[in-house]
Amino acid sequence: MFFLTAVGRVFLIFMAHTGRFSLFAMTAIIHVFLPPWYWRQLLRQLLHMGYFSLPVVGLTAIFSGMVLALQSYTGFSRFDAEGAIATVVVLSMTRELGPVLAGLMVAGRIGAATAAEIGTMRVTDQIDALRTLSTHPFKYLVVPRLIAGVTMLPLLVLIADIIGVFGGYLVSVYKLGFNPANYIHQTIKYLEPEDVTSGLIKASFFGFIIALMGCYQGYYSSRGAEGVGRATTNAVVASSILILVSNYILTALLFSK
Repeated sequence: MFFLTAVGRVFLIFMAHTGRFSLFAMTAIIHVFLPPWYWRQLLRQLLHMGYFSLPVVGLTAIFSGMVLALQSYTGFSRFDAEGAIATVVVLSMTRELGPVLAGLMVAGRIGAATAAEIGTMRVTDQIDALRTLSTHPFKYLVVPRLIAGVTMLPLLVLIADIIGVFGGYLVSVYKLGFNPANYIHQTIKYLEPEDVTSGLIKASFFGFIIALMGCYQGYYSSRGAEGVGRATTNAVVASSILILVSNYILTALLFSK
């Protein structure tokens, strides 16, 4: 009976958190389409999530493209298929590595910061103070972050795709001895618009997940500094897991024949 009680308790806690998260997500989405909008707060989040995330996303992308070119050459040289390296690099970056790596990097940077900021406001009663000033917390704190996540992460992914392909070009041309014109021709030849758009669609979902999980964990944090730290950790871990899970689901939907 003790085992059944423990299992039932865990199940009820899981269902309670799932219901609370679902209600939080629905409320946040509804408020995105309802005025008022705090444009200064939105601009701040756009800069914070987009412009200030460029260095970490760019470094991750260029070294990922470089390593991908090296590893592809090591494998393809065994089958005399070195000419496919350019195609593999561009398709891998645009379809998978660009959105996933950018999503994980932004989750570590923005998800943690969002949870810590909103969590600190929760434990210091600043969120309650917003209500006393007739400012809805969702409108002021959650909505700008959701809009920034959905709009800025695709732009970051597009830049990451370009930088990653450029990294593969550098390694292939200056280290592996490829002809530059042939490499660029192979890169463009097999790249189709849906390869790029599929990655941007994934990025929009990932940005929504990152912003929503950071806001949710921070909004319901408690117990002072310990609770804020736990909320920050949960936001990053949950965002990363959901990014990987949703990546598989979106890939199956977008590329199913």
